[in-house]
This record gives sequence, C-alpha cells and structure tokens, in this order.
Amino acid sequence: MGPPARPRAWGGGGGVSAAGWQATLRGRVGAVELDVTLEGGAAPVALVGPNGTGKTTILRTLAGAYRPEAGRIEVGGQVVFEHEAEIDLPPEARRVGYVPQGYGLFPHLRVVENVAFGLRRAGRDERRRRALALLSKMGCEHLASRWPAELSGGEQQRVALARALATEPRLLLLDEPLAALDVAGRRALRSYLARHLADSGTPALVVTHDARDIMALEAEVFVLEGGRIVQRGRPEALAAAPATEFVAELFGA
Repeated sequence: MGPPARPRAWGGGGGVSAAGWQATLRGRVGAVELDVTLEGGAAPVALVGPNGTGKTTILRTLAGAYRPEAGRIEVGGQVVFEHEAEIDLPPEARRVGYVPQGYGLFPHLRVVENVAFGLRRAGRDERRRRALALLSKMGCEHLASRWPAELSGGEQQRVALARALATEPRLLLLDEPLAALDVAGRRALRSYLARHLADSGTPALVVTHDARDIMALEAEVFVLEGGRIVQRGRPEALAAAPATEFVAELFGA
C-alpha cells in the first residue's frame, strides 16, 4: 500500500534559518515506526544506523514520498509538512534534492536530459543551457550526450548529483552516494563530494555506513536505532564514548 494521500495546504515561515532544516517524525512511516528529531545547517549531517532502521525511509519522507502519522518538517525557513496544521507540500514544491541508492537516473533520457528534468518551468533552450553549465562545473560536460547505461558508477554519481542540484535545492538528500563504487572511485568521489558541499554551502543529509565518508564531509552524526536517535555528535566524540555497539564498531572504538 502506498503512502496516504496528502492534502495540498501550503505553509511558510518558522524558526529555522534559510540555511537550515529540521524534522520531527513520529508514528508509522512506510514500514517502520519512528520517533525522531533531526536538524542541520550549512554543514553536512550524517545519518547512520543498522540496516532496516528507517534511514532511507527518513530521506524519502523529507523528500515528500512518504507522509508520517505526526510531526513537522521545515526546510530553509518554510514549513513543508505539519500534521496538525494539515500542511503537506508535494515533492516538487519542497525544493529538496534527492539522490537515491543506485542514483535513479532515467534510462531513456540522455545525461543532459536527466540533469534538465527538474527544470520544466524553464524553456527548452534554457533548460539545456543550465544543465550543460552544471555538468561543466562538475567536470563531466563531455558526458552530456551519453545514455546512463554507458556511464561508470562514478560518472552516474556525478550526473545524479548534478540533477539534484539543478533546481538549487534548500536541502540535499544523499542515500549511500558512494556505496556502488570501487575503492579508488569511492576515494575520489568522497573528496569531490566533500569539496563540492563545502564550496556550495548546500545543506545535506547523508546516509552512509562508512566512517571515512563522515570524516571527509566533516559531518555531525545522528545515530538511528530502534526508530529513535540514540546518539548525536561529532565523529570524534562518538568514537570516544560510543553509546551502542553499532557506534563502537562504526568508529573502531
């Protein structure tokens, strides 16, 4: 069964800055039960936890694919979901960029068309111009005319990131963005992603199972277990005093 239908009420204003976001999610969401509060600013946030705890569900909920039974989501100073106020903006109105596991590129569209997909309000020439400019900025303009199946894992990751950034999102959601890469590709893309997020200042929530990703991004960490946040802090603080066995194993404590 899919997520419940969402009312089309609009909201705005709130206590979160233009460079910040906050989410409180309670009750059943998709197939998991959650009682969590997450927040972040311009610096990246890493969401970690054992498999099956709801990390991907949280990302999909922030993006608008799922509707929680209760809670509130605010992005860039705008309320995009609030259960009590019956506010639930559709995904395209949230200005949230989402890169799922496997990158989610459309196989029937060339690279430049994938990147331009979210720019439907602009004219055709303007969409192409902006897509090419973003690909160039990411060092992969030469891939513009290729099909997704012709790309390496690292190339697909960059194209998926370009597509997510094309709409100038107020929050970027990355679900295991480096998991499909080999060791060399992961190292190169980890460095690239850290540099890009630092340069752009785009707030990001990243799901990962690799402490090296967290260190490279200089991310604050939220640990999700049993549908709750059991620990929060900088990586070095979590490594020094892990609250659970999972945290100890993740940071080699």
